Amino acid sequence: MMKGIEFAFLAVGAVAGAFVRYRMAESPLIFGTLPVNILLVNVMGSFILGVFSILAVLWNLDVRYSLLIAMGFCGSLTTMSSFALETGNMIDNRQFGNVALNILANVGLSIGAVMGGRSLAGLVIKGGLD
Repeated sequence: MMKGIEFAFLAVGAVAGAFVRYRMAESPLIFGTLPVNILLVNVMGSFILGVFSILAVLWNLDVRYSLLIAMGFCGSLTTMSSFALETGNMIDNRQFGNVALNILANVGLSIGAVMGGRSLAGLVIKGGLD
């Protein structure tokens, strides 16, 4: 059962993530015919999650920080449903090239961002320990 303080950490992270996503998505950014706002929040959230995953282990962070950053902030910032809706709209409009590009970009770049964030955090930590 989630305790009150754990719920507060989750809620604060979720509200902050939703606010950042809203601000980033409120003015559509189009690259050619491909909307990139959702791509940007997904990649940014994945990068933050990658960095956090290394720091949480290294610093032996309490689970509440995972609720705040990983589940709350990153979970609320990134958006599978908006990605799916945009992709579905492209399918409806027979923009099949954009469909493929959107899927590859969101999935590939998000995975790359997690790995990049983990690598960067590892390099910074190793450099800081020398």
